Amino acid sequence: MARIGYARVSTADQDLETQLAKLKAEGCEVIRSEKVSGGSRDGRTELATVLEFLRPGDELMVTRLDRLGRDTRDVLNLIYECEQKGAFVTVLDPHVSTRGEMGHVVLTVLGMVAQMERRFIKERQREGIEQAKRQGIYKGGKQRLDRSRVKALCADGKGAAQIAKLVGCSRMQIYRILQEKA
Repeated sequence: MARIGYARVSTADQDLETQLAKLKAEGCEVIRSEKVSGGSRDGRTELATVLEFLRPGDELMVTRLDRLGRDTRDVLNLIYECEQKGAFVTVLDPHVSTRGEMGHVVLTVLGMVAQMERRFIKERQREGIEQAKRQGIYKGGKQRLDRSRVKALCADGKGAAQIAKLVGCSRMQIYRILQEKA
């Protein structure tokens, strides 16, 4: 029976140290961490590794429920998968575990709250962007690709796949840039 910790932050510039310290203090022998969005399971390879290696009696620990996921259904599916393997899920803040029946109810409610919170955040962000657009101060997201370079490479006769490889992005991004009005 092992205590396995899972820590996650959404972006590369966020810090995992607080979560890692809490999980170590709780006696987690193994801690897997990653910097990836919790909006879905896509790209969450460390979580997949943890789930794959859970054994009966193991305990998966997270500091907060939203570290497992932001969608109620996804969180409940993760908990179900752990239980199918005979493992438990423990959330440290607030301290809730699936070892007891009441823990399931509390985790379900917390999962719904996390999902609702995510919707509120997105709504506030959208409202803020709309307000900034009305005030003429919204500049949009930072452009990550040099559009003039992409267009110059295309003018030199390079295809979308070749350009994508050269600038380090997908072909779809190249197609979108090439379709932009000058």
